Amino acid sequence: MAIRWEYATIPLIVHATKAILDQWGADGWELVQVVPGPDGGLVAYLKRQVEQ
Repeated sequence: MAIRWEYATIPLIVHATKAILDQWGADGWELVQVVPGPDGGLVAYLKRQVEQ
């Protein structure tokens, strides 16, 4: 059976980036990429395996 993933995108606040990513990581999310957002900030793309 193929692995199923769910995805999330979250805005990152520059002065709290580590805390934000640590919290999502503690919830099982893996950081895939960080890209510039449409309003000039940063957006993180995350994924985690869906429980089957």
